[in-house]
Amino acid sequence: MGWAVRRLPAVLYGALAALLLLGVRDVLFVYEENRCSMTYMYEYPEYLKIKLPKKTARRYPAYELYLYGEGNYAEENKNLILTGIPILFLPGNAGSYKQVRSLGSIALRKAEDLDFKYHFNFFSVNFNEELVALYGGTLQRQTKFVHECLKVILKLYRGQEFAPTSVAIVGHSMGGLVARALLTLRNFKPELINLLITQATPHVAPVMPLDRYLTDFYRAVNSHWILKAQDLRNLTTLSVAGGFRDYQVRSGLAFLPRLSQHDSALSVVSSAVPRAWASTDHLSIVWCKELILATIRAFFDLIDENTRQITEDPKKRMSVLNHHFVRHPGKLFEENPEALTELTGTFTWIKVKSSKWTYLVYNDSDGKYFTFPLASHRESYSHFYCESTMLLRAVFSNNSYFSLFHSFFFNLLFKVVILKLQDYPSLSHIVVLAPPSAGNKFTLDCEFFNEDSRTIQLPVTNLFSFGKCMIHLPHLVLNEFCLQLSSFSERKPSVYRLHIPWSHEDSVTVANVPSFTEISAKLHVAQPENESRVPVLNIYSSSDCQYEVIVKTSFLQILGQIIRFHAGALPVYVVSNILLTYGGQLSTLMSTGQCSEFSLELVRAAKPYKVEPIINIVVFLQGFNWFREIWDSLLLPEVDAAVLSSQDAWFPLVSLILFLFGTGIAYWSAVFFSTTLRIFSSLWLTLTSQCMLLLFLFFQDLDHSKETSQNSIRCTVKNQNLTNSTSEATQSLSSSATAEAASSLNIHVTVLHLFTWIVLLNLPSLVYWLKNLRMKCGIWTPAHRATKLAIFSLCSYSKLLKMAANVPLPLSVAVLAFGRIHLYRVPHFVTLSLLLHVLCCIV
Repeated sequence: MGWAVRRLPAVLYGALAALLLLGVRDVLFVYEENRCSMTYMYEYPEYLKIKLPKKTARRYPAYELYLYGEGNYAEENKNLILTGIPILFLPGNAGSYKQVRSLGSIALRKAEDLDFKYHFNFFSVNFNEELVALYGGTLQRQTKFVHECLKVILKLYRGQEFAPTSVAIVGHSMGGLVARALLTLRNFKPELINLLITQATPHVAPVMPLDRYLTDFYRAVNSHWILKAQDLRNLTTLSVAGGFRDYQVRSGLAFLPRLSQHDSALSVVSSAVPRAWASTDHLSIVWCKELILATIRAFFDLIDENTRQITEDPKKRMSVLNHHFVRHPGKLFEENPEALTELTGTFTWIKVKSSKWTYLVYNDSDGKYFTFPLASHRESYSHFYCESTMLLRAVFSNNSYFSLFHSFFFNLLFKVVILKLQDYPSLSHIVVLAPPSAGNKFTLDCEFFNEDSRTIQLPVTNLFSFGKCMIHLPHLVLNEFCLQLSSFSERKPSVYRLHIPWSHEDSVTVANVPSFTEISAKLHVAQPENESRVPVLNIYSSSDCQYEVIVKTSFLQILGQIIRFHAGALPVYVVSNILLTYGGQLSTLMSTGQCSEFSLELVRAAKPYKVEPIINIVVFLQGFNWFREIWDSLLLPEVDAAVLSSQDAWFPLVSLILFLFGTGIAYWSAVFFSTTLRIFSSLWLTLTSQCMLLLFLFFQDLDHSKETSQNSIRCTVKNQNLTNSTSEATQSLSSSATAEAASSLNIHVTVLHLFTWIVLLNLPSLVYWLKNLRMKCGIWTPAHRATKLAIFSLCSYSKLLKMAANVPLPLSVAVLAFGRIHLYRVPHFVTLSLLLHVLCCIV
């Protein structure tokens, strides 16, 4: 029975570890396949080092500035007589300046197609591949160096006919944050940059807040952008996130803070970018051909023909970015699109009276105009839907004039136009142009439909046959719904588009028919409080296609969402559990004189109700002004749970789940420590017991083999006698001494456990320090030295033992209250408990 009781915690914590691993598996391995194409250089890439002013080079010896080029273009630019448009690329954490080659190469090819009427000069900064995501102490230095680079770049164009006055910046990962930080510099002129594009940049908060420099840098940048939002309207900012394939920086962190979402800022997920529709991992976002093409097309459309530089008009810049990254109409960008058009040519005019119509033709050399009268359909239908395998032009007719319609959904397989008839009350006809399709197969499907009949609220398990259907989905950010769609058709593939109305994070899935498809409906950004719209699943396929839709909640992918959003807080919960266990061991030592094992005390002492209610009560009371005034008067920082709640990424159930995960990690790490200690102890005893014999044999004179043999026998007998004596002495030890040794071992295992987590939390800074040792980066923290004194025996009769036993509980609460988004605070709380441990050994 006792054995079964001791095994029960192992089973429970094994189940918790399994759930944790399933969540980790969902984040690291369960996502769409890579749909990005690789970008290739047509000529050998070259990086021309730009000479910096002596003062700048002396102040920043580790940093460099390069100009990208290929082939003849690189040779022509060696004299640095530049006539193009400057673009500066900033790499991210451990990033290389050579990552600019994808942008530079494709921009060069497009410039060649235009006979170099316009072209770009791509510069790149070498940050020495610094690990700024692990240590933020050099972010300010990088920002100041970029400021100097901007001034150097603009000096290269002095005297040119169309000299630029600003530089566009593309920043990958932390490079995008450095670009935003430029505006916080005291002497920085905002007119030096007018366009900023960031790729997978964590704008909201650091992925792992490992040091105070990093969190302070984020606070300064985001506060400036919020408080000075009106002053930033001349700067157009685009943030592109990677989607679920990027498990290093979740897309929710890449969305610019909501208060700074003014008219000149745009945040999108790569899976929602038209003509790309692909999620990217953290590195492939810099070379994903589909995304790079969209970026380069946008750059060329941003050029002002008069200045031959990027336009100074903020409205045009946002219009171009929306055109390429939000809603691509399947046509070239036009700043002032024609409202009227003239239908010319000798094409045949065909009137279509039916509400559902399909046109299929192959190798037709004659174009056709299809007219759809609206008078007979307005009362019965609310929308007009048309899709085509070629470029579609929908034209409105009011008897005397025609109006060209430009709003299309341009997906992976075909083009779609959807018109709401109520928005065009004065129009009498819709005209669709089917161009000549010589040598091509052309399909055109059009129909009138009523939106109410095509919208189904969840939960739903139904058969329906519609050309287009919308399914409304729940919108909690940690909810995850799995949509299983079975389609029955032999005509063409189907396209499923999950549309999130409050953020640009749509995803597109293509399925062949007949097929069985699973779609994960999970969010990157929670629904805002004032947002009434809900997510919608759009189904595009044949009008005669039938579907079976099964909607179910995916528990495993909910675990994945929890890990995706809160994995960085797991060390805090592990340390909190260890502190509770440590306090329980000291209490047991004080009452019984013996210290229990870590695993047994973890079951008794590590309870979430000891810490979670206190934090929830504090968060609740902080909603009252009187309590906040008292809190601020005590100079206490804001509780991290309140900050997370304001970001719609927190509720008490998540904290409970993470606490249980932390308990499981603490248990199995203790098992690992105990097992490792036993293995090393066994090895040590084996080695020491044979040490004398090995040393004796090693130093014998080989010439006196007989004498050596006799001495060896005598030594063996002595060792056997010594072993027998040791065994008798061991048997004579009192049971109290054995128990005291076991207690000392148990408490030291716990102390070693705490010390290990301090080392792990400081390890990234240590790695950075070792990597940059030659650059005199002094980043050593006091926590490393403070804990070295903690490995001492603990006396059960110490006067401070009672205090030492009571302190771990409030420290455990403090760790969860102030360490979830400030991991660097955790070692300080642990160090305090270990210092009391040292004092107990002395007093």
